[in-house]
Amino acid sequence: MQPRSYRALLASVAVGATALAAGSAEAQISLNYDNLSSFEEPLAFEIGEATVLVGGLVDVPVRLDLDDRIFHNDVDVSLVANLDIKIEMQLANRWNIGVTYFGQYDENSDDYDDNVAGFVRTSWGSLIGGNVDGLVREATRRRRAVGNANLAFDDFYGRINRWGGGYSGRFGPATLTGIVDGDGHFELGAQFQRPIGRKDYRFATRIGRARYLAADGVTNFKTIGAGAVGEFVYGSNLFDLGVGYENLQAGPIDLDRWYVSGGAQTKIGVLSLSAAGHYGELDGTSETSASLGVRYDIARGLSTNLGVNTRKAEIARDGVSVVDEDETSATASVRYSF
Repeated sequence: MQPRSYRALLASVAVGATALAAGSAEAQISLNYDNLSSFEEPLAFEIGEATVLVGGLVDVPVRLDLDDRIFHNDVDVSLVANLDIKIEMQLANRWNIGVTYFGQYDENSDDYDDNVAGFVRTSWGSLIGGNVDGLVREATRRRRAVGNANLAFDDFYGRINRWGGGYSGRFGPATLTGIVDGDGHFELGAQFQRPIGRKDYRFATRIGRARYLAADGVTNFKTIGAGAVGEFVYGSNLFDLGVGYENLQAGPIDLDRWYVSGGAQTKIGVLSLSAAGHYGELDGTSETSASLGVRYDIARGLSTNLGVNTRKAEIARDGVSVVDEDETSATASVRYSF
């Protein structure tokens, strides 16, 4: 796809947003692209004319790597903590301006990662700039799993750059989101969610042009991907299904990938359960993953969490290791969120 064509595509999305704008509500802006997220409402208070929302999470996981060497398993105990802050104020013209920040510390890797973005929100939606590479993914993905479950490969391989800008707006039951980075990579997404009777339905689609650094750490693939998600909620039960296609190119290497992922979640009193599976093929070679998750709510914000995750994809072409994953792990943790 040439630059002129995807610029035209972005323009058409903007025109479509204008046509839909019979009344726009806020589209949520979250910079938490990690698997851990708080289920609690953030703390809110005012500083002068600004409203401040603060949320956070502390997780103490015990992780066990499982493999065929039963007596040589590795156990990791660590601390993970994240902080989510949003500051927003309204101008005289009724526009809202603000900044949002997300930071996470992982003791196991001794890394602190953060994302920051600023936004201007009007009745036509929000203009956003900063570390927005995951916004479209978060708006159109399958529902996050329960506990410490995390389904691998349930996404494009390609990623856009961390820094970029874009648009997000909600128009009735529809949400539109588009992001472009400094290299011209982009992601566009649309979501439609609406209850019908006692059931709730959600449909989402996403396309993207990005790049993928292969498992060899050297080869960069140009990627183009498209995916769709369907979700059905009835009572405390949720079922969803995702499908996707991606093309990867690097020099003479041209690979096609397709995948399907599905799962179910339910809540029984203070107990939440989830199960999910994934199957895909990259140039005819399979990739598989599965996850099981359990969360037990002890008190407000305090829970115990379990998860078993497995993934396998060992694919090489023309001497290039494209993806090299083969791991099964179990994780238990105590988590507090606010």
